[in-house]
Amino acid sequence: MNDAGRSVGPARGAFKLPLERVLVLHDEIDLPFGEIRVRLGGGLAGHNGLKSLKDSLGSADFARVRVGVGRPDTTDPDRVAAYVLSRFRESPDEVGDLVERAADATERFIDSHEDAPPAP
Repeated sequence: MNDAGRSVGPARGAFKLPLERVLVLHDEIDLPFGEIRVRLGGGLAGHNGLKSLKDSLGSADFARVRVGVGRPDTTDPDRVAAYVLSRFRESPDEVGDLVERAADATERFIDSHEDAPPAP
């Protein structure tokens, strides 16, 4: 995810997609585990993957499905990174439910934007 822009930017160019047709699903430590929010644009909050996407796409105004994974009880960047890269502390059933709900949120977003202009 940290270098997602390296592939997303060229793919967007190859398919000639307008930025409003790009949808990114990503982990979000600023949301409690299990919370899902969909939004257009926004800040990067230190998320290296989002920084890479913004650099490659030329803007942070892409749609996002933010999947809450919670935040550790520290602001130490090394410990936060270790937390994000570690296994979930929640049960496999809870993680499976989160993935399913994130997929549902993604489908709802796509369905609600089906009338958007197609790529040229």
